[in-house]
Amino acid sequence: MESDAENGEDIGRRVADLEVRWVQGFTNRNVGFVNDKTICYPCGNYILFVDIETKKKTVLKCKNGHVGAFAVNGKSQVVAFSDQKLNPVIYIYTFPGLVKRSEIKGQAQLDYSLLAFSYTGPYLASYSSVPEFALSIWDWQENILLCSKSQPGVTVTSMSFNPMNWHQLCLSNENSLTVWNIERNDQEHHLKSKPVRLPAEDGSLMYNQDVFFSHPGIQDLYYGPVLPISAIAGLAGDEAETFRPKDDIQPSVHPTVHCWTATSDLYMGCEEGHFLAINVETLKASLLYYKPPRDTTERRRTQFHSLPLLSDDSLKNEEDKRRKQKPVLLAMAYHKDGLYAAGSDGIVHFYQIKGTHYQMDNCFDVSEPIISLVFSPDYNILLVETDKGSVYVYKPSQNEKVIKLLDACNDHFLSADFLTPGNKYCVSVAISGEVHVWLLEDGAFISKLCLNTQATAMVCCPSSYSVAVGTKVGHVYFIDVTKVETPRVVHRVLLSNLPVQHLQYDQSGQYLITGAAEGHIFILDARPSKLFQVLGYLVMSSEVLGLSTIYDVESELVEVMALLCPPDLRRARLEIFCLPSAITIDNDECIDERGMLKNSVIQKHQYELEYPLSSAVRQKGDTVYGYCKHAPFICKYHLTKKKTWKDVSVTLSEKRIPSNQFAPGFLHLSPNSQLLASVAKDGVLFIHDAVTLETVAREHCHSYQGQGIGSLAFSLDGQFILVNGMDDGTLVCLKWNRTGEDEIKEATDDWRLILAFLNNSIYNENAVLKSMEEWNIATESLLESSLEMESQEMLQKKPSVEVMDEDSYLNLNILSTDEMTWLNQKVQKAIKEEIKKFADKRKELKKGIKKLRKTIQEMMYENEQAPDIERLDQQEFNLDIEEQERLQVESEQEVAKIRKEIEMENLAKCYLRDVIKKECWDSMSIKGRAIKCFHAAYEVKNYPMKERSKEELEALERVLQLKKFESADFKIRKEIVEFQPQAVPPKEEGEKVEEEPVTDEAPSSSLIGSLSAQFGGDTSILYHQMDLHTREQKINQIILLQDIIYKVKTAFNKEFDTVARQKEQEIARVKERNLRIQEIVEQLELQEEVWEPALTDDEIPERALTVQDSEIKVEKYLTPEQRAKAEMMAKIEMERRLAALNSARQRALYDMMNGVLEIKKEDILKIEIPPPPFVSKPDTLWNEEEKKVFKEFEKKVKELNEEREKYRKTLETELKKLQTSIQETTQTFDDTVSKLFERKVKSEMVIYQEELKINNLLYSLLLDEELSTREAGLNHFLDKKQKEKLSTAEAVQVARAQDDAYRETYDNLAAEDKILERGFKKEFSDVPAHHIDHLFKLYKRRPRAQKIKMHLDTANPYGDRPGSARAYEEALAHLMKAIDEMDDPENMPEGLDPTIWERFCLARRTKVESEQLVKRKALTLAEMQAFLQKRIDDDEKIRMDIEKILNELNTLREEKMRFQLDLTIQFLLKQGQVELESAAELIPDYTDAILIHKSVIEELNCTIRAQGEKKIASMVESKDFSKGIFQLEWEHKKMKMLMEDLNQKARDIQKLHVSRDRQLFLSVLNYDSRITQQVSVMEQTLGVMDKLHKKNVKNRQKVFKDLEKRICLKEQANYKLSQELQEMLVSVSERRHIFEAADTQLISEKAAKEHYRDIVQRRQLVDLAKEQAQEIAVLQSEVERLRMRTFPALFETEY
Repeated sequence: MESDAENGEDIGRRVADLEVRWVQGFTNRNVGFVNDKTICYPCGNYILFVDIETKKKTVLKCKNGHVGAFAVNGKSQVVAFSDQKLNPVIYIYTFPGLVKRSEIKGQAQLDYSLLAFSYTGPYLASYSSVPEFALSIWDWQENILLCSKSQPGVTVTSMSFNPMNWHQLCLSNENSLTVWNIERNDQEHHLKSKPVRLPAEDGSLMYNQDVFFSHPGIQDLYYGPVLPISAIAGLAGDEAETFRPKDDIQPSVHPTVHCWTATSDLYMGCEEGHFLAINVETLKASLLYYKPPRDTTERRRTQFHSLPLLSDDSLKNEEDKRRKQKPVLLAMAYHKDGLYAAGSDGIVHFYQIKGTHYQMDNCFDVSEPIISLVFSPDYNILLVETDKGSVYVYKPSQNEKVIKLLDACNDHFLSADFLTPGNKYCVSVAISGEVHVWLLEDGAFISKLCLNTQATAMVCCPSSYSVAVGTKVGHVYFIDVTKVETPRVVHRVLLSNLPVQHLQYDQSGQYLITGAAEGHIFILDARPSKLFQVLGYLVMSSEVLGLSTIYDVESELVEVMALLCPPDLRRARLEIFCLPSAITIDNDECIDERGMLKNSVIQKHQYELEYPLSSAVRQKGDTVYGYCKHAPFICKYHLTKKKTWKDVSVTLSEKRIPSNQFAPGFLHLSPNSQLLASVAKDGVLFIHDAVTLETVAREHCHSYQGQGIGSLAFSLDGQFILVNGMDDGTLVCLKWNRTGEDEIKEATDDWRLILAFLNNSIYNENAVLKSMEEWNIATESLLESSLEMESQEMLQKKPSVEVMDEDSYLNLNILSTDEMTWLNQKVQKAIKEEIKKFADKRKELKKGIKKLRKTIQEMMYENEQAPDIERLDQQEFNLDIEEQERLQVESEQEVAKIRKEIEMENLAKCYLRDVIKKECWDSMSIKGRAIKCFHAAYEVKNYPMKERSKEELEALERVLQLKKFESADFKIRKEIVEFQPQAVPPKEEGEKVEEEPVTDEAPSSSLIGSLSAQFGGDTSILYHQMDLHTREQKINQIILLQDIIYKVKTAFNKEFDTVARQKEQEIARVKERNLRIQEIVEQLELQEEVWEPALTDDEIPERALTVQDSEIKVEKYLTPEQRAKAEMMAKIEMERRLAALNSARQRALYDMMNGVLEIKKEDILKIEIPPPPFVSKPDTLWNEEEKKVFKEFEKKVKELNEEREKYRKTLETELKKLQTSIQETTQTFDDTVSKLFERKVKSEMVIYQEELKINNLLYSLLLDEELSTREAGLNHFLDKKQKEKLSTAEAVQVARAQDDAYRETYDNLAAEDKILERGFKKEFSDVPAHHIDHLFKLYKRRPRAQKIKMHLDTANPYGDRPGSARAYEEALAHLMKAIDEMDDPENMPEGLDPTIWERFCLARRTKVESEQLVKRKALTLAEMQAFLQKRIDDDEKIRMDIEKILNELNTLREEKMRFQLDLTIQFLLKQGQVELESAAELIPDYTDAILIHKSVIEELNCTIRAQGEKKIASMVESKDFSKGIFQLEWEHKKMKMLMEDLNQKARDIQKLHVSRDRQLFLSVLNYDSRITQQVSVMEQTLGVMDKLHKKNVKNRQKVFKDLEKRICLKEQANYKLSQELQEMLVSVSERRHIFEAADTQLISEKAAKEHYRDIVQRRQLVDLAKEQAQEIAVLQSEVERLRMRTFPALFETEY
């Protein structure tokens, strides 16, 4: 004990420190260039810097945990990141020195979500998350906050500076994109936001109008002003400004990425797949469209494929499916040649954009969604990052192959361990099943193996270069890592269907202890030489939380400790068992037939601990360390050996120390058992001394945000520690930096001892491991699928009715042995052995079962032949009584369940019925009923009415009382104001008094607007329609109108009740008469049905609430008590009937008088006179007496028949009379119902009239409320704008004051600068004159300005644009350097004193500095003036908004006043009294109509009629006079025309010319023969001319054919010329392209000459074609002319 204490003191005094050796990890966050050859990215608590060429990594650690927001600036070679803690801090480090440049502490409380560097200038933008959501701009070099602005509730996903202007930023999220401008006023900075109007989801542009000031183009003059939607919705606050109905809101596109261009515009991608261009000045987005290129040649394309775990066809199908989908752009990078973009399809596209169209080329494909594209600072390298974290490098200029820089795994790291011997390699596994091999020295990646399954545990074997990986489905993979470059799977075993949770090798590497779910622990032989044999398993009492092993070298015994935490106990339990070497030598003796290890072999012990633990490790010497589950404590226990297994005493802790970690935690023990490591969810690693439990070292290698540390592993030599995070995807390798030499030596000695012990085993087992064949996944899966198909076929072939015997069951299981778990295989093997053992007994049982089965089948057959009453149910033949009882219980439970469901359903329906009955029936004071006619189809319904509530009656009483007061007040005021003349006679006054009540009592219904006074309503209490101006009057009028409607309905219901009672009386009378009619019909034996009127359900609605027995179609369910009572009543009734039949008195009365005591008149028809008995004999045998008796018989029969006929006629007459009476009374009632129906229609009309009044009043109240809401909203908006006006006016005043003050400073500096120049000669007055002039020239001389070198060959699209401050400093430094050169004594004039030269140089330097200061002040002043102008513009805009609001308010008030005065009045007018021209519409427009009294129209009509008669009389007189005038004028014209005719005849006779023909006609006697002779001569002449014409036609045809041949020749020549012309045009276009490409003067002149020659030649050809066309036209016209000339007479004869 003393030695232990001394060792503890030594350990406590030693100093230890852990350093980060290397970090491996992947990130799916943005990766950036820190310089031209180095990239960096955050990973967990670290920032990793990777050299692209050497792939060397550098690590920068965040001291406060997880890295939050991250940004990098390649120009300045700095990185910025924030930590994730309360009041986070932004750190800025330089590269490659990794020196902290500045530390920025902002106002953020929880976290920063985004960081971004400006392209020019030392500016950094940050955006904080909840609760501030603040955008801040920093000068990170000076650590100064320039400006900040918060926008609560707005999250931002992307942020970037404009590379061309650092005063602009772009912020975007999933729903919006905003451009922020940084306005500067000297040292003040202000942020102003401008949201971009995004198009709709389909790409169409949305025009967002101002909904607050929007007015519809249609104004309804009848219903009043049309207001904005916000006023209609009743909104008056801030919501009224932006409120829009849900249906009017059209969703916009959802931005995913944006990129700045060299023209300060934006390109944007969205989730809908659109590609947009945004103009930053107008803030409008336009859609870019794809334009296919003319040249179909595409760029070279590189494809990447994953490992060949799947077939090429499946990969190809997946790739084709992915490409067919519309890609969503997720990343953009701008280049001088165009835009590089990529997205969900995994293809990097190159866009060339011109206007609104673009052409696209595919660069390469990475087969993963791409989330980031970044160019290096020199724009020579493009960095591509996928969503999984893989990083690719591509050089666009050189068009090289794509290089994969970082190959990310599909999921986070699960575990890591050192590969034996633990000083060279380490292995990690991811959750997705990817196994990585790393070089321990620098963390270099060596190889990777994909298992394609979800991994749950991993451990490296100490005795060989093998790795065991457990999976979720129960497999354990064994991987050969003898060749680290090519790891391979050599074996796989399926232990059970439970997931593998723990894997642990003992220190000797002999056993692999596997912990599975549900407390199963499997023991495997870890040696490859034993083919990783499963030795056995055991089951713990509960779930296994952890495993720990100890190996005793002397006894070669392995002790395994399992940590349990039973749910029924609130403390931990340790179960320890031993693994002797006998289980590997003679395994069959150590396990039972089912593979479970025997307790006598493993010697299991159990310990109960006082606390529940989450982790426990065991040290040699029976010392156990545990980490408490619910409290952060580390406990140390000492276990004592127990005598019996049943000893359950609780073991108490020897020592307990508090831990500063977040529980639950996990413990790990170093290989030499000197150090104890504890990890938890906070991500901090604590190293404790195993003896004293003091903290030796601590390292914050992971964070709480990444769910802390997932696993930890010590190297065998104790120099390295591997730690991987739970969810941060980081693997950290730690190394001891400063420890004592003794400790190092002790750890090294232990390591050497272990290697010496394991060297022989390692060599032998590795040799076996190398010789093992690789396990093939495809072969295994194919085998499993084939076995599964065979087993399914066997199952299908088996008959479904017969019972499968156990042999076939075993054969089926034997077929599927390869796909079964090891546990199931053991069970099947045990079953098989049991079957062999009890084979004879099984045969006997089978025979007995078959015999019993045959007997039961015979009994079932007999049962089927039995009658139904004797037949048994099929389940009663079930011999399994327990199964029968179980089925019966299940059926009873199912019946009870269904009965319960039915009862609940009935209960719900009953509740619903009660609710409906209460609301629609019980609450009605007058139930809804109907009356139907007897014969017609009329149906009249009453008005169902509820009882008026107390509040309604009180409101009505209040209004009536108020109306009385108003009437009395109006009467008194009328008496006071009106003047009554005294000179009027009393009689006339009395007449007026008599007339006034008549006019009051019978007011016009037209002015009232309804006929309710005629149907029970009192309209005298209503307000006049023209007096309803106030809101209170309208509400009171509505109450009064509702009372009138109630009275009208009540009056009608009274009439309805009277008619209903009348119908009941009529039905009663008809029933009384029907009794008599039924008797007559029965007596007359007529086949007629008697009409029986009855009331329907609509007339008696109460019947609907009562269920009749006839309505129930199913059998009524009776309880046993009800059934017994019904049987007893039936028995009593049967006894009563039997007793009545046995009565002697009743039988005698029936036999003697047919059951009656007297004969009625109605029985005459039934009387039958019995014939005499001798009638049966022949009449010849009758005697006289018998004949006499027969005659009397006949006489009686005749009299009886006459009496019967007489009585029948009487009954028929009575029947007709009764039927006629019923018809008349029912028809009279139908007429009454018809009148009631007409009354109902008129009542409905009256009610609709009153309801129309109410609706108009309600609408006016609603519109009045909307107008008030609109006015309140405008006033609120006006107050808001006035406040903004005050702030803008104040900002203008402040900016103007600052501008004036700065201007004054600038003027002073400029004046001082001029004074310096003017005072030069005074200052150097002691210098000779010739030197003064020379010095003054030198004084005014300035060095040439530095020219900016333009690098034309650079790929940077934004150019080299340094910040304004840096540019000024560089220019000033260049100027001062030039001034220093000018101050060189060599430039001093000859003969000048050096002291004067020094004084001159000082003065010139002062002058230059003054000029530079003036220039800088001038620039600042211009910037301040621009800022002032913007503030003035803002102030003017606010002023214009206020004027607009005031105008809107004035207009609204005018509308409101007009609406209050312009009342809606309802009139009743007869047809013909409305004199208004109606257009085609059904409803005329009354906008310009005037309402006047009827008497005015009648008086006006009388006046018009009198004036019309006068006008008609005058018109008749004028007509008669005009008629005489017209008659005289007609006669005068007739005389003139006769005179002219006579004069014309006389002139014709005098001037008649006698021609030769006339002379011949007068002189020749035979004039007809002369005419015939002339005709024959003319015919001969025509024949000659016809011959001549034909000859001419032939000649002309020959000429025409010659012309046609010439035309064909010309057309062929023209066709050849057109072809030559096309070839010339092609050659011209080709030469034009060559000219444009060559761009030389000689080629251009030559091309111009050729072009000129082509034009001249084409012009000549065109002229020639025109001339030939003209010649053809001339020839055609000549042919036509000759044709007309040849046959003129022929044409005349034809026509």
